[in-house]
Amino acid sequence: MRDLLMLGIVLGALPFAFRHTWIGVLLWTWISVMNPHKLTFGFAYDAPWAAVAAGVTLISLIVTRDKLSMPWNPAVKVLFAFVVWMCLTTAFAFYPSLSWVQLNKVLKIQLMTVVALVALRERKHIELFIWVNVLSLGYYGFKGGLFTIKNGGAERVWGPPGGFIEGNNELAVALVMAIPLMNYLRLVATRPWVRHGLLTLMLLTAVSALGSQSRGALLAVSAMGLVLWFRSERKVMTGIFVGVAAMAATTIMSSSWEQRMGTIQNYEQDRSAMGRIEAWRMTANLANHNLLGGGFDIYRPEIYARYAPDALQQQGAHSIYFSVLGEHGYVGLFLFLAIWVLAFRTAGQIRRDAKKRDETAWLHPLASMCQVSLIGYLVGGAFLALSYFDLPYNILVILVVSLRWLQEKRWEYEPQGAFGAAVPVSQVQAPPQRRFQP
Repeated sequence: MRDLLMLGIVLGALPFAFRHTWIGVLLWTWISVMNPHKLTFGFAYDAPWAAVAAGVTLISLIVTRDKLSMPWNPAVKVLFAFVVWMCLTTAFAFYPSLSWVQLNKVLKIQLMTVVALVALRERKHIELFIWVNVLSLGYYGFKGGLFTIKNGGAERVWGPPGGFIEGNNELAVALVMAIPLMNYLRLVATRPWVRHGLLTLMLLTAVSALGSQSRGALLAVSAMGLVLWFRSERKVMTGIFVGVAAMAATTIMSSSWEQRMGTIQNYEQDRSAMGRIEAWRMTANLANHNLLGGGFDIYRPEIYARYAPDALQQQGAHSIYFSVLGEHGYVGLFLFLAIWVLAFRTAGQIRRDAKKRDETAWLHPLASMCQVSLIGYLVGGAFLALSYFDLPYNILVILVVSLRWLQEKRWEYEPQGAFGAAVPVSQVQAPPQRRFQP
């Protein structure tokens, strides 16, 4: 039944994706982020759904009548430079053939990132793109939250097999990043049941992230909560709400969860944590001796023997920073960090300019929540190898195309977004549905 449902959804969406590139982007994003085919049990499990969606979407670039253009934001230019640099480091990699396999996966993601930048133009496109990302991860947040409540956090929550978020740690950080986007959709929703449903989903997703027993996710949630409190106009109420929610979430957790989280302070006694630190030392030593880094697939005994001979463990870097450093050198790390610095600057520009008009006020919380989500990524990613995961690049797309929407003054003929979303409910004095009536 699941296989037929998957087949029906994809076949039903492909004709629309052929005519409208932005629909193809939504289809690809759903398949890439959620991996819904990995929830099936038959022929759909190993079918090349992503390749089919990507192929049709690329063809639509030629046949569509929709207006397409590339927003040459500084962050986009640096992203292009980073991709070119990864191709160069792969050409001179320690293991070129093996490195090419991983580069091929990365290039597919970045190619579709470019297509999304070109195709998403309207507010409706932007918010539907957010909805697809939110619901793709929200499924695992909802399911994992109920699972965690049922067993008290005694068992870990895992992601779908075969993707970036298969592991419990990776899934947790992805869920943490999705929570601010859920909050944005809650703020602009005009229907009470949508707002209440998204609030429930946010709470269950937070519980699911904690239920993964990921220490990185706990640090990411803490960092995001601190930022939300700092930016809140009602710091006392926000602090009380965050404190109560945190206490409620932790009280349902088992003693095994508390013991694992306690190892954050005593990391020297944790074998996994010390293994990561040894891997970080190896990547730093490798980058110090190789301008181009080592390319992908460098976590091998012979590499450890050369650059970390005293390491007791040999594992991946488990860090977006050290993995990029070891694989692409200091230049690659600089470009990688520059992408997110420029993404924050883009969000800051949106926040400043969006407050000038009521019709653009929806962009202010969107940019703010994207910043909060990226903080979760940059903090949680310090302990996970998610350098090439789709979601942060999707957030970059959201920021860049939102700034383009603002600069093109599209508010003059696009007053509402997806599913009737208007300006943030907190900023509306009259009923939201009448906000943009002439």
